[in-house]
Amino acid sequence: MQTRRILGCAVFTLASLLAGCASLPAPQGRTETTALTDTCVTRLGRAVTPGVTTNPGKTGIHALPNPQDAFAARVLLAGAAEKSIDAQYFLWHGDQVGNLLFEALWRAAGRGVRVRLLIDDINTAGLDPTLAALDAHPGIEVRLYNPFVQRSARGLNFLADFTRLNHRMHNKSFTVDNQASIVGGRNVANEYFGAGSGVGFADLDVFAVGPAVGEVSRAFDLYWNSASAYPLASIIGTPGPDAAAALEARFAATRADPVAVAYADAVRAAPVVQQLLDGQLALEWTRVQLVYDDPAKTLDTTQRTDLLLFPALVREIGQPQRNLDLVSPYFVPGTEGRSALEKLARSGVKVRLLTNSLAATDESAVHAGYAKHRQALLQAGVRIYELMPTAMKNTLEHTGRFGVSSSSALHAKTFALDRNRIFVGSFNFDLRSARLNTEMGLVIDSAALSQQLADFFDATVSKVAYEVRLTQDGQALEWVEWTPSGEVRYVTDPGTSWFLRGKVNLLSVLPIDWLL
Repeated sequence: MQTRRILGCAVFTLASLLAGCASLPAPQGRTETTALTDTCVTRLGRAVTPGVTTNPGKTGIHALPNPQDAFAARVLLAGAAEKSIDAQYFLWHGDQVGNLLFEALWRAAGRGVRVRLLIDDINTAGLDPTLAALDAHPGIEVRLYNPFVQRSARGLNFLADFTRLNHRMHNKSFTVDNQASIVGGRNVANEYFGAGSGVGFADLDVFAVGPAVGEVSRAFDLYWNSASAYPLASIIGTPGPDAAAALEARFAATRADPVAVAYADAVRAAPVVQQLLDGQLALEWTRVQLVYDDPAKTLDTTQRTDLLLFPALVREIGQPQRNLDLVSPYFVPGTEGRSALEKLARSGVKVRLLTNSLAATDESAVHAGYAKHRQALLQAGVRIYELMPTAMKNTLEHTGRFGVSSSSALHAKTFALDRNRIFVGSFNFDLRSARLNTEMGLVIDSAALSQQLADFFDATVSKVAYEVRLTQDGQALEWVEWTPSGEVRYVTDPGTSWFLRGKVNLLSVLPIDWLL
């Protein structure tokens, strides 16, 4: 999705050479704020304190594979907020889900809660009036990360400032009262939370309480006060006097929408937050470490590796000795990444990869960056699975196991080592995540979560994905689908046209991996 927007903007730019771009506003006038710390007396604080006290140094975690539960956790956390909400997202759409969560922030601010909302600007087209109305509320401040100055013809910005704009904030976090955080792969839009009847994304978030929440808050403050975070009003100005009324009307229209009504009914039944408040939520208390890029990465200061997530992630999670299970929707390993996986597989480590099939992916250009590495990975012993676009129809009974069977496209970013440690976050295993975008995620010492992922590969992946194999002579690929009547083999990417395959083959020979 991101790549398509970037490439589309670049193409539009070339057709618009006569237009100019304004400059970014001066940094003067930005107010530095930090996370509130006097929150132990809040309802959330009181609910969390007993577990934190009896598990010193450990973080309580609860996986959120189910999309409705994941959204409900955000809405209900916002409803329980008494002091603060800090939300940081790469993408936030003005659809039913997006508006419902906007309204949750709006209502919280009306109760006196301080709301800070940081959104990457690449996906905000059409949202300016909504964001301006939110920002005008005395309890809400909105900042745009790495903004586009030219609002009406956004592609024109790339003409003058491509290097800066090619770096994006891909982080996702939602923190309430500095007591509970949700971190993972989900953006805020219908497709990430199973709303509506369109294409859905399988994804994974982690709900956390305890020390890791403070780390998430410190990371948020670093981004919020960074040189790349601009107060909304400095970019788009202030709204008119009727902005609040228009926003309330928008919220009312959303609540009356049949999709939102059905979704809200499902969400109300989700027990996650109430169980937490009642002291009944099943939490695993364990060592958790947040890893994240320094926002200075956006300013292209990437020669300093201490600013980058990836080296820290490698240090924290270590090297697999027996097993590596990897789930990545946009897998572009590059030559170095492929070599590392080949080395692991040849050393005896059982390496398994799940990514999107060409028929399931929303980024065919990114698929091209992955497809050219398949044969070499298979020859080294890596097992590769590609999600079917019909995963939901095939395995409804498995809904909730890392979300895979409840959607038709993969978006989760997670991997587990040796069935005892797992990463969950925003980091795609591609060069864009490593070198261009900022990312974040949690490294969790959890045999339970790691085993769940291993169990998925052992028992469920064959129901939702093709296995990619080498043909008997080792010279070509085949895709194997398991059906009740036996194996079905394909000699080309299943469910795709010759035109799409030709496009991918063409893109795969172009030197664009760094952009993907």
